[in-house]
Amino acid sequence: MWGAVAIAMSEGSERGLDVVDRLASRGDLDRYVYLHSTRAELLRRLGRTSDARDAYRAAICLLYTSPSPRDATSHLVCRLLL
Repeated sequence: MWGAVAIAMSEGSERGLDVVDRLASRGDLDRYVYLHSTRAELLRRLGRTSDARDAYRAAICLLYTSPSPRDATSHLVCRLLL
């Protein structure tokens, strides 16, 4: 992930987003909040507001949920609010 940030800083947000999207396509980082928050920030910088909003929502939901059954209510609330 940090490599994608470095690329975005040195080569531009579009190039960094390409790297993040390749990482995301693997599927093993779906619950990694920094994947979604990094993607959201790069989308925001590119002016893709609607896509950025969706990525920020995914990141926020990951912050307030966990695999624990006691957090099922928090997960549901997050999904309903966002």
